[in-house]
Amino acid sequence: IADAAIVAGVAGLLMDGLFERREADKQGTWPGAAGRRLRTIRGNDDMPQTSKICFDRVLPQDLRRLQRLASLPGGRTRAISPMGKQWINGSTIRIRFMEGTQAQHDLVRDIAPLWTEHANLNFEFGDDPTAQIRVTFDADDGAWSYVGTDNLNLPLHAATLNLGWQDRGVILHEFGHMIGLSHEHQNPDGGIVWNEEAVIRDLKGRPNYWDEATIRHNVLNKYAADQVMGTNFDPQSIMLYEFPDSWTQNMGATHENDELSSLDEMFVQSDRMYPGRQAPEDRATDIPVAAALAAEISQAGEEDLYRFGVSTAAQHVIETSGSTDVVMSLFGPDSVTNLLAQDDDGGSGTNARISAFLEPGSYYARVRHYNPQSSGEYRIRVSAY
Repeated sequence: IADAAIVAGVAGLLMDGLFERREADKQGTWPGAAGRRLRTIRGNDDMPQTSKICFDRVLPQDLRRLQRLASLPGGRTRAISPMGKQWINGSTIRIRFMEGTQAQHDLVRDIAPLWTEHANLNFEFGDDPTAQIRVTFDADDGAWSYVGTDNLNLPLHAATLNLGWQDRGVILHEFGHMIGLSHEHQNPDGGIVWNEEAVIRDLKGRPNYWDEATIRHNVLNKYAADQVMGTNFDPQSIMLYEFPDSWTQNMGATHENDELSSLDEMFVQSDRMYPGRQAPEDRATDIPVAAALAAEISQAGEEDLYRFGVSTAAQHVIETSGSTDVVMSLFGPDSVTNLLAQDDDGGSGTNARISAFLEPGSYYARVRHYNPQSSGEYRIRVSAY
């Protein structure tokens, strides 16, 4: 059962609804989102105050979901990515600017694609009204992003990523969230031992004015071991905040990182995330409708991709069978980034099952093991009714 403090902490982030922005307070911040870096400033009382701290926005269904807890074996790589939020490997992600100046646009276009030098993803900037990523530059709304494919669950009029200020570090950090990475300081194997009293005292003050539950969710709580891939803490990661010395008991202040660390680069191009440079359409296995295929996740972190065609609009069921605990996502029509549905344990036992009315076109089903450390055999079937 999930820890009550975690549930209470994340609940505090739903104050104004998922898609409504909160009015900035008098200090020009927003208690739910403010920026990548954390700095200290001095007020008239000479007490340290904090500013500019970012969080990865979370969908309501994830806030409500109780996480399965497990102790996973060793041999993991570093960096952390929440399970089930990666894009299909090789995807082209369309990005649209909803506002901003030409100089701001050019800066993002120049810096953000540095991720694609290592991850097998492509960024396509343009004016497509159906772009999966919508960028704003609201200086009163801090810096934030939804994580990975969570971006696909927002309405097309809503921003998915905001850059309240722009520099190399914050752009790389927020686009790191966008491709599926989370905060390094919430790594379950992180090396930080917090001075909780100091953290809570400072973040309750200006300019954040967070309550304790929000502070614990954004800073102090760590992911459960089965919620993320990768565990070894990396103090050089672009996904790590800058923290003051007074906040930690064992490692002093963390510093500002403005470049991808070597381990950031290694992780996003590893088999766990986005290896190689092959287009997903070229590696999909075709599966006929009304047929079943025997399959296997043969190594840890592997994801299998299947393609099937729909010639006549009808209800379809895509399901797995067997003893392997799998998670399945459905994309289409004629797109590997248009997420239609996801399922974990909706079928028999720990199998996945998706039922959807599908229009004519090509569809892609992605299957992965729930536990990224595990492998196993399964069968997949597509049926039409």
